[in-house]
Order: sequence, then C-alpha cells, then structure tokens
Amino acid sequence: MPDTPNETITRKPSTTEHTLSLPEQEIRYTARAEWQTLFEQEKPIASMFHVAYIAQNQQANMRPLTFVFNGGPGAASAYLHIGALGPKRINFGERGSLPKPPVQVVDNLESWLSFTDLVFIDPIGTGFSRSLPSDKEAQNKSDEKVNSKESDKPQETEFWEVERDLKALGEFIQRFLSQKKRWLSPIFIAGESYGGFRVAKLARKLQQEYGVGLSGAILISPALEFSLLGGNDYNLTSWATVFPSLAAAGIHHHRAQWAGETNNLAAHLAAAEQFSRQTLIPLLAMGDAATEDERQAAYEKMASLIGLPVSLIERLGGRVDIEVFSRELLREQQRIVGLYDASITAIDPFPERLNYEGIDPTLDGIDRLFTGAINSHLRDTLGVETDLTYHLLNYEVNKAWKFDIKGDFKQGFIGSVDDLRVGMTLNPYMQVYINHGFFDLVTPYFASNHLANLMKLNPEIRPNLTLKHYRGGHMFYTWDDSRQQWFNDIKELYQKAIA
Repeated sequence: MPDTPNETITRKPSTTEHTLSLPEQEIRYTARAEWQTLFEQEKPIASMFHVAYIAQNQQANMRPLTFVFNGGPGAASAYLHIGALGPKRINFGERGSLPKPPVQVVDNLESWLSFTDLVFIDPIGTGFSRSLPSDKEAQNKSDEKVNSKESDKPQETEFWEVERDLKALGEFIQRFLSQKKRWLSPIFIAGESYGGFRVAKLARKLQQEYGVGLSGAILISPALEFSLLGGNDYNLTSWATVFPSLAAAGIHHHRAQWAGETNNLAAHLAAAEQFSRQTLIPLLAMGDAATEDERQAAYEKMASLIGLPVSLIERLGGRVDIEVFSRELLREQQRIVGLYDASITAIDPFPERLNYEGIDPTLDGIDRLFTGAINSHLRDTLGVETDLTYHLLNYEVNKAWKFDIKGDFKQGFIGSVDDLRVGMTLNPYMQVYINHGFFDLVTPYFASNHLANLMKLNPEIRPNLTLKHYRGGHMFYTWDDSRQQWFNDIKELYQKAIA
C-alpha cells in the first residue's frame, strides 16, 4: 500500500450510526472516524487518527467523555478499542486464551459506552496517524525532483519522545473539546501500559498547561517508574516488585509448594508480598554480608512460593529474571509461560537450546487477532476509506523513542509518579484508579502498590486513589470474569467521580 507523502493517501472522515443492545438498555450512538490536524507555528505538521463514539439523544455536556490511548511506545489504541472498552470486542477464550482463526468480533456487553462517550486516539506513527509532508517535501513532489527515499519520509520521529508526545495528546484533547463543544463535560483519561505513564503525566499537564479539568484518570497495567521495569545487581526493588506475580503464576500452574491454603490465590499473594517486603529486599540489600543460612532459608522460601528449583534460585542469587522464569517453570513439559500473561502457555519451539529463542505467546500471539479485528471494524463496520496501513504495534516507534526530559532524570530513569501526585493536588476532586492483572510479569501489580505506599498523599486526597487488580495478565480484560468485574468497578468510579 502507498504510505509515503509523495503518493496519494486517502483520508476521508466517516460517520456512521449504530445500536448497541445491552441487557438493561439499548444505546443508539454515532461513530465518527477521522483525522485531526496538528499545527506548529500555524503550519499543519501531523494528522492524528481517532474514533469517537457519542451516544445519541442525551445531553452532551452532562455525559462523561473519556479519551483513551494505549502505550508501547508505538502501540495503537486498538487494544483497548476492540479488546475491552468499545462497542465491539474480540471474542477471546473464557480465560484470555487465543482462539483459532479467523478472529471473531462480537457486541461488547461491557462497553464503557453505557456510561461515557469514548474517543480512541492513535499517537503519531501508530494506527492511521501520520506526520504531514513539510513545505520542502511538497515542493519536491510538485517539481518531481525527489532524489532519495529518505527525503520522502515525513518527520514522524519528532513526535517520538516523551514531551512531544504529551504535547500532541494535549493539543488533540484541547482541540477536540473546542470542535465538539464538550468543555463542560466531565472529562476522563484512560491509558494502558506506557499509556498509563501518559495518563500519570497528563493528570498534571492537561490541568496545568491546557486548562482541562479531569474528573478521573484510569491507569491500566501502567509502567509508572522505569527504574522498576528491569533489575540488576544494584537495583534491588524491581526483583521484589515482580516476585508476587511470579508467585501468582507458580500457584496457577500448580508448581508452588507453599504450605498455605491450597490454591488460594489471595493468601498466596499475601505471603509473597510479605516475603518481598520483609525478606527479599533486605537479603538483596545485604549482599555478601548475608550469612549462608540466611540466604539458603530465603531461597527455599522463594522456591516454595514461585515453583522453581532451589538450586536455580541459588544460582541466580535470588534475582529471578522474568524470561528465565518463563522458560524454566514448565520446562519439563516443553512449554513456556507468557511474559504479559503468565497464566497462558505455549509450546517451546526450541526446547533443547540453551537460551529461549521463541516468541512470547501473549504479545506476538495476539497480533493476528487485533490486526484482523481492527481493520475489519474500521474499514467494514465504520466505513473508513484510506490507503494507509494500520500500524497496530510499530516497532520503529519503540526503537526510536527518546525518554530524556530536561531536569526530570531520576538517576538515569524516567518516572511519572511525581506528576500524578501534583495532578492530584491540583485537583483534589480527581479520582485515580490503577488496575493490573496478577499474572503480568512485565508491569507487575506490586510495583504500583509499592509506589502508592511511597506517594505520601495528604489524608484529604488519599481516598481518591484506588488500586484494584484482577485475574489475568497485562490485558486482564480478555478474561471474561475479570472484564465483567472491572466494568462494574469502573462504572461505580464514574458515578462517584461525577456525583
């Protein structure tokens, strides 16, 4: 497909009417899929694709409006769009298992459209969002003097860094509110993974720089502080914050030998959390100062909680890497567990090789589902006409992303919790909801719990922060029970926020 500025690209907005039939009500809504132009010094520089679902026959300013995006960086909004929140969703197995092709798209009985209008935003370089050719590129096209492919490329990399990305989202939201006359609506933002990082940053930036008051911010499997995403010999906390998720996988696959209540996930996680706080962090902090007896006792307890051999944990020095865990937990069965959902397993294609060289079933395995479903939904159901390729997960964005922010480095790592704290103090009415899946090893739930305990929120606003987690992985909403429970919890959150 043509996908460069020197070829004809169709970008036609599409408006369609639909009905979502729910057990308790029937919602008639308008779906508008279109591109919004971003400007720099009054010149168009990018075209941001989005889909807005607006319920009909209701007072617009009284109805909440939620802006939704995913993470990556480099992920389109399709994961939340047709995985959990939109009026249509992919039909996964009961516990998030991957169905055989072709993908099935069904009415979403847990769509948030029942209590809020929705706007799904694709950041530049994802979905159908692209930067626009510069004046020089346009002149080259008209003169037919393009000499290299490099000059054909729009400058999308300009948007592939933390502050510029947030600025684009802030400008989009501000302009959308003006164009649709929704400034008086209760405004919410929701983001998944790195999108949760965006939400934490925007909780401050939207209110402080763009004048957008927020009724609520929902962070879904967020990556809040990047120092907690990978451990080493000197960064100790990440090993402890991922440990309870390893324990969740261990008991789920019947590998844990802990002497507590049989198959009681809550009790097992409580024991793992206590061990992380009271034993694992002090042990790692002591290093060689720990006695052999102290280390051996800790390694044996770790093995009983997560299900790996004591000898392996001893060799790792108590630092259990998630990729090692994924390979070793069910190795004798020649299966690996997913990093993003360790409850899901897949055949190890190279069981006899020293290092794992296969794919992650919970990331690579779902591409076929979301790519097929979002293209069908946008092009067939919503009538979008474009020659652009829909970038579900653009690895070029991810590889090129720049994390450096002037004056905001924290010992080499970037974080967002300070911004969330400021946002909550700027607006003491804003409700913040943080959700994770217990089996997510990439952005583990206990990392957010740990950070929440360190935020030192004033007692007046501490009740505005809620953390609640569900069975499942990074996309816990692919589990039927978890999606239904989450839907009810979020509905209550909205009622509380706008009461």
